[in-house]
Amino acid sequence: MGMKTHRASCVQYRLIVRDVNTLQILQLYTCLDQIQYVEWSSDSLFILCAMYKRGIVQVWSLEQPDWHCKIDEGSAGLVASCWSPDGRHILNTTEFHLRITVWSLCTKSVSYIKYPKACQQGIAFTKDGHYMALAERRDCKDFISLFVCSDWQLLRHFDTETQDLAGIEWAPNGCVLAVWDTCLEYKILLYSLDGRLLSTYRAYEWSLGIKSIAWSPSSQFLAIGSYDEKVRILNHVTWKKITEFEHPPIIANPKIIVYKEVEKSATVETQKLSFPPTRELASSLFSIPSKYDISQVPMSLQYIKPVADRANPRIGIGTLAFSPDNCFLATKNDNTPNAIWIWDIQKLKLFVVLEQLCTVNSFQWDPRQPRLAICTGNSKVYLWSPAGCVSVQVPMEGDFQVLSLCWHSGGDTMALLSKDNFCLCYLEREEVK
Repeated sequence: MGMKTHRASCVQYRLIVRDVNTLQILQLYTCLDQIQYVEWSSDSLFILCAMYKRGIVQVWSLEQPDWHCKIDEGSAGLVASCWSPDGRHILNTTEFHLRITVWSLCTKSVSYIKYPKACQQGIAFTKDGHYMALAERRDCKDFISLFVCSDWQLLRHFDTETQDLAGIEWAPNGCVLAVWDTCLEYKILLYSLDGRLLSTYRAYEWSLGIKSIAWSPSSQFLAIGSYDEKVRILNHVTWKKITEFEHPPIIANPKIIVYKEVEKSATVETQKLSFPPTRELASSLFSIPSKYDISQVPMSLQYIKPVADRANPRIGIGTLAFSPDNCFLATKNDNTPNAIWIWDIQKLKLFVVLEQLCTVNSFQWDPRQPRLAICTGNSKVYLWSPAGCVSVQVPMEGDFQVLSLCWHSGGDTMALLSKDNFCLCYLEREEVK
């Protein structure tokens, strides 16, 4: 039960829970104000709805529809809310990041954690849910506090050698915490569970630094994307760089397969055009069919020259993700916004490049096999696997623009989200050899 079979969506004040397979409405809950954030508990028995403007969180139970809980932060305000890994505590960050309030659904007790840092990624839980790391800022210095999630007792507290800590992330095995500094300085620090500094890595100085990081699922590799359009891979034994992946605008190596999305010739016959257009014609005009061609190498990718004097320049490696089997790494260099690079992690080499017709909005790996789903803000979803590439039209009337996507944990269903709607995409399961 829960997220594996249910899908939650919001329409202003209302939370709608549907059956994933039939899309039938199972529960309808009405909140006190417009819902701004929704999150399932880890066991999918509860669902949290945050209304940041009102400083309120409401919690609903799937098993007992009559039960519900309201948490009001009052004048302290609310800027973020999330579940703890056990699904029985809620962590609320108050306005101005003055504190985090930990509310227990079971005992109704409240704990307070002071000085949470307002940064890109300031809270991180270990995958097993035992520990929480929290970035803190006080007296113009950065600190990390490690808590035991079962009773919120402080396990370790230490300062970090950072100018202005930007984010923290645990390795999947929960043994190492990666801490990275402001984008103004390339610096990543690796700490053990007992707070010891294991290693510091700096690739260069005096230039914009780290933009994104990703741990491999095996915890063996740490991939660091930076503003110099490179990804550096550190190994877990010595924490030294084992290789770096460059993202040049020209692909010259003949061994690299480049899949280029091309428009298929339009099938609308001009004689049949009517005014006003029929619904079928209107929706076919919105969605020009496309396919992938294999490009001849060398080839040039569409390249954007960054504007140097603007904040958050579109430059460098903004997104990277390892496949669940540790075999591939997918990256996006924001200078070539239409391209996705797929690297073979066993050989530490570039494997495939995909060039889309539009800017890549997001991509995500199937949690069960090396299959990558991509969306570019049009009415298609794209799938890559080692077997090849396919472009799939979303079969909906009108202009359904896929802005983001999310895989179901089973890997056979995907939610596609537009600005106002969502649709579920069911995939036939391939036999994984």
